[in-house]
Amino acid sequence: MVKITRLFPLLYAAITLGSEYPILFVARQQYAPDHHNTETFFQRGEINTGKYRPGSALRVLDPQTKQVRTILDAGATGLIRDPEVSFDGKRILFSMRKNMEDDAHIYEINADGTVLRQLTFAKGVSDIDPLYLPDDSIVFVSTREPKYCMCNRHIMGNIFRMDADGANIHQIGKSTLHEGHPSLMPDGRILYDRWEYVDRNFGDAQALWVVNPDGTQHAIFWGSNLSSPGGVIDGRAVPGTPYTLAIFAACHDRPWGALALLDRRKGVDTRDSIIRTWPAEAVNLFKKGGFDSNKKLSPKYEDPYPVDAEHFLVSRQTGKGEEMGIYLLDLDGNETLLHTEDPGCFDPMPLAPRQRPPVIPTRRDYRNGHGKFYVQDVYTGTHMDGIKRGEVKWLRVVESPEKRSWTHPVWGGQGIQGPAMNWHNFESKRILGTVPVESDGSAYFEVPSDRFVFFQLLDANRMMVQSMRSGTIIQSGETQGCVGCHENRTAGLVPSNTTLAMRRPASQLDGWHGPARDFDFMVDVQPVLTKHCLPCHDYGKAGAKQFVLAPDRDFVFNAAYIELWAKKVITCVGGGPAEIQPPKSWGAHASRLISASRKYALTAEEMERLVTWVDLNAPFYPSYLCAFPDNLTGRCPLDNAQIKRLAELTGVDLTKHAAHNTLKHPWISFDRPERSPILANVSNGRDEALAIIRDGQRKLKQETPCPADKARDEKYEQRAAIERQNRLAILEGRKVYDDRVTAER
Repeated sequence: MVKITRLFPLLYAAITLGSEYPILFVARQQYAPDHHNTETFFQRGEINTGKYRPGSALRVLDPQTKQVRTILDAGATGLIRDPEVSFDGKRILFSMRKNMEDDAHIYEINADGTVLRQLTFAKGVSDIDPLYLPDDSIVFVSTREPKYCMCNRHIMGNIFRMDADGANIHQIGKSTLHEGHPSLMPDGRILYDRWEYVDRNFGDAQALWVVNPDGTQHAIFWGSNLSSPGGVIDGRAVPGTPYTLAIFAACHDRPWGALALLDRRKGVDTRDSIIRTWPAEAVNLFKKGGFDSNKKLSPKYEDPYPVDAEHFLVSRQTGKGEEMGIYLLDLDGNETLLHTEDPGCFDPMPLAPRQRPPVIPTRRDYRNGHGKFYVQDVYTGTHMDGIKRGEVKWLRVVESPEKRSWTHPVWGGQGIQGPAMNWHNFESKRILGTVPVESDGSAYFEVPSDRFVFFQLLDANRMMVQSMRSGTIIQSGETQGCVGCHENRTAGLVPSNTTLAMRRPASQLDGWHGPARDFDFMVDVQPVLTKHCLPCHDYGKAGAKQFVLAPDRDFVFNAAYIELWAKKVITCVGGGPAEIQPPKSWGAHASRLISASRKYALTAEEMERLVTWVDLNAPFYPSYLCAFPDNLTGRCPLDNAQIKRLAELTGVDLTKHAAHNTLKHPWISFDRPERSPILANVSNGRDEALAIIRDGQRKLKQETPCPADKARDEKYEQRAAIERQNRLAILEGRKVYDDRVTAER
């Protein structure tokens, strides 16, 4: 029998959706392709502004009559995106940008097209993805904390919240990359997709997360440890069911891909929890083919919206290139085209009332102080096999700071780094302190709010046993905890407050050999190598045939750092795989450098410096700020003309060695130019080559952050000051708004 959907698709849609409820959608072009599915801002003044594709309208389809009416037209130069309908169905939130010289702001309009209200006004930021909360306040994604993608140069966004009238805008998400597509869970929490990584590959670190509307209790929801798909994004809870809709996207693609229906009860990153996918074959790419495997799927889906337990609206390719139409899907496998028009249809949803979830009380104090973490039992959970009770003595709290600047030239780590930061991974590290783990495996400690932090478990020798390769956030006044490390998040375990740690005051963070600061190889590690190793392992010494452990700066790192990584005497995960790694599989326990160092008369502090460096994934630079943004890797003091001339004189093209898999040993010593290995066997032109290197030496001595970095850092601090001002207003019961004309309030 031919189903009614085949014969009368619009009639079927009208019956399913309710004939009195039309479908809201946005008519626009597909976003231009860029480096990653998060990057759809094309923000004014940023690297990809020119990819902005204007021309759009907010429209409504009557599925019974096929008639389409326009609520608001942004014109040929404008862009409307990300609509969301109020709980009573009478108002619509959306983001709009009037032209390329404008910024994306949040607006609200009545469903009949009357009374357009602008809610956000900040200049130089993008406000997108608005969402009504149960108390009628609004969350949205914004670049108000300007930070950049660590594996590229694109500006990222976090989740912010404001009152219904646009007052008291403040940040509730603090992950170092991007938070997007917020939607509401039936219990009032916010479901969102987060792109973040700590010591992980950039392309498979995007999953669904949840958070309370006040920014407390950020937690993984589904998909954090997957090699494929590259992104699990745009999640929405299916009403009346335990299921969730999401898009299985590719890393390097638009925010589209396969549509998936998930049952989280069966696991947070397992194939068993995938009920079905559209197209059906997409499930076969799960954990196969890499983070861009879903890029080849056809058709692609975007902007899912569950109508009820069995019917879903979605934007889907029609088969005509990138053209997207509005489709109604059901669990019987029907895919019904409801409407399409040039240039495309996105964000379909019923323009109808819906149930309001409960309001979750605020659990933060807005004082910008501390929050408290507890761990019930570090030995409980996954990936602690072989670790005996009592072995873990300490828990280290490490911050992964944001990236505030970028360069065009890059270093080839795991993906690209602009500027160069580390041999293989992307992040700088800041040790906030180390706290005790009690004999029952519990820990309880304070952490400053608004820091993106991760935890490492240490043994009695302060060597890393296991490490998070993700991050978490605490709000001021919040208490947040877990049952164990890499806990089973679907097991329904109940945390206990009777542990040894919870019977005492929270431990205080103590920094690391002084106040917390950005870890710096040249300051924190190299002095140990210089003191104990340099007598044998310097240029011209017998040990140099094995390792050169000199402090001399090369064109990107320094001699000792290059040698230790390139000759694999340290075992680090680098920008490692998505999967959680076994305990002691990398870091100090697995590294030859540490076992060999025990033969020397190192003090306890010196040994700890080496151990800690390796356990932090062996970072080099303490900051993304750089002095040479136009030069090789963003770090070399020699300009491109000098690099070219040096290649002509020596036969060594340094540009071919600007990656971890091609740089095998140091080439230059800017500290002692005459010792530079690049000068070996050079006779004609040696003096000129030496003069070039000495010029680099002079520039390094005058090294200061470049003007572009200073400007970006100043903007960051200006936005941070506004954030503090807004939080103070909340604390004092006042209202403050974005800068704007009073009459517009």
